Amino acid sequence: MVQSDIPPQLSIIVVSYNTRDMTLACLASVFAQTRTPFEVIVVDNASTDGSAEAIGAAFPQVRLMAETTNHGFAAAHRLAVPVARAPWLLLLNPDTVVLNGALDKLLAFAERTPDAGIWGGRTLFGDGTLNPTSCWQRMTLASLVFRTLGLSGLFRSSEVFNAECYGTWPRDREREVDIVTGCLFLIRRALWDRLGGFDDRFVMYGEEADLCLRARALGVRPRITPEAEIIHYGGASEKVRTDKAARLLRAKIELIRRHFPPLTRGLGLTVFRLWPFSRYVGMGLAGRLLRRPGLVEQGRAWKEIWDRRADWWNGLGSA
Repeated sequence: MVQSDIPPQLSIIVVSYNTRDMTLACLASVFAQTRTPFEVIVVDNASTDGSAEAIGAAFPQVRLMAETTNHGFAAAHRLAVPVARAPWLLLLNPDTVVLNGALDKLLAFAERTPDAGIWGGRTLFGDGTLNPTSCWQRMTLASLVFRTLGLSGLFRSSEVFNAECYGTWPRDREREVDIVTGCLFLIRRALWDRLGGFDDRFVMYGEEADLCLRARALGVRPRITPEAEIIHYGGASEKVRTDKAARLLRAKIELIRRHFPPLTRGLGLTVFRLWPFSRYVGMGLAGRLLRRPGLVEQGRAWKEIWDRRADWWNGLGSA
């Protein structure tokens, strides 16, 4: 547990927004499960649910930055990192619960695999089943084609057709990955500074993918370990929502612009832009043919996303 007279080895950064109860549970698990000397910095992005007040009352030892503006995920870290004192930065989502000394195990993993540069762990949903979103493979022209044709959904277990998700790999062994997600993300402060941290233009979604891909260009090889296991509730039962989808599509188009090889970039953008259209047509048709109202409803949601394509068509340059 953190002690004021011991310099922290680990700076844990949590960015919260209207997640009071989950944030309190997350912080309680950090303090209960972590023995490495650490500090916690919480940036509250102008929550309206009393998060800042509750955090300050329950955890006075936390460095709380109660903001009056919602800065988004990337910019909030730009506020937090300058006040961090440790040589290691650990990004942790507020909707997580640390299990069985996970942060200590993650740091030990990093120390024995220094060439990885960025490290993550294994995430579970609240019911204990695998949440596979702790890591991703980078997008490629092939993965975009398979997604648009629906093959990634039809062949979920295939690491060829469903490559971005690594098929149905259960995250049960140490492995090099392209992208470690920000729900549990360990990096040395020196590398963070060398990369310039997150790009503030990514307000939400895509920040850690961009950072990891920039790091890989420098020779960094991110890794995850199943030994560091946490609960991550986010997205467990989330349905398609047009605002969220537009932000996600905008970020992914920007990632294609920045990180695809020049020879395939234009075609990659074209294929990816067709993906929402294929979802709208495919789900609507399947729902009517199979008489499944749920698919019809999802088709309508994707139609709305397609109709709003001006919001995401040009990536971060969209309106």
